[in-house]
Amino acid sequence: MRIIESGIGEMIQPPDLDGFREWNREKKTRALVDKRMTEAEAVSRFVTDGCYIGTELYGTVRCPMTLVREVLRQGKKDLRVAGQGVTELDLWLGAGIVKTLDITYIGLEVYGTSNALRRAVESGQVEKVVEWSNGGITWRFKATSMGVPFIPVRSMIGTDTLKYSAAKVVECPFTGMPVCLIPALILDVGLIHVHRADKYGNAQIEGISGFAFEMSRAAKRLIISAEEIIDSDELRRYPDRTIIPYYLTDAVVHAPFGSHPGEMVYMYERDEDELRAWVEASQTEEGTQAYLKKTIYDLKDHQEYLDWVGQERLAALQAAAEGR
Repeated sequence: MRIIESGIGEMIQPPDLDGFREWNREKKTRALVDKRMTEAEAVSRFVTDGCYIGTELYGTVRCPMTLVREVLRQGKKDLRVAGQGVTELDLWLGAGIVKTLDITYIGLEVYGTSNALRRAVESGQVEKVVEWSNGGITWRFKATSMGVPFIPVRSMIGTDTLKYSAAKVVECPFTGMPVCLIPALILDVGLIHVHRADKYGNAQIEGISGFAFEMSRAAKRLIISAEEIIDSDELRRYPDRTIIPYYLTDAVVHAPFGSHPGEMVYMYERDEDELRAWVEASQTEEGTQAYLKKTIYDLKDHQEYLDWVGQERLAALQAAAEGR
């Protein structure tokens, strides 16, 4: 195919699809093994300095905050990051642990752009930023899940997003029309928060499924946090809801309110007061570090975090979701 245009962004982690297949054959078990762990155990075992890590979903919806905070507690550093995050990636950027970034959107939605992202990029703390559209990053995961090196799309053509990506525009060999080729993306670790899972790692999601299907199939290691851990027989009553099968999962973490201060559809609303507290704190470096200390470093685990938030506040978020 004739290459018409190439993005100037670097490929942070070139895809090795045959190597990924070999990894899955050698490292992933098909046995029904109990994979329940604490967030500390899961992060300690599977997240390493410098790894290429991704979070799912976008906005404040179903973000894996339990796992994100534990990564910070354990002092992981030099992470190469892919995702469409808001609060979770903002915390990592504020803490200075992100080295390179495959970015789609990181901002505070109605609260404006991300102060932490701006400081991290302008200071050089984040060494490389490669841009993709929201669809583009999902299609990269999808390519990996299909076992192909790229996916052809008609998106991004004619935009600066393409210019600062690592995509290429080629002449279609069948029609002659320009087509954008989105390269596959393989994560070292994926973090996904779900509504429910069993002890083996079968996971179900209510409402918008985001790109959990694609990411779970594009990660060497997958850590699932779940609002509920339920019996496998109960999970099998609704097999169509099982988006992530057990053999993709490496760890299952029980995390009620695991998306807080984000929301979990049908379970609890997002905590606007806490989101505003972060927005205000993140305006300065001093405020950012004070917020991280208070909400993460001074708390030993997720339960202490929930105790800090308070049951009355959590109950109000549940009631708000039930009343919608």
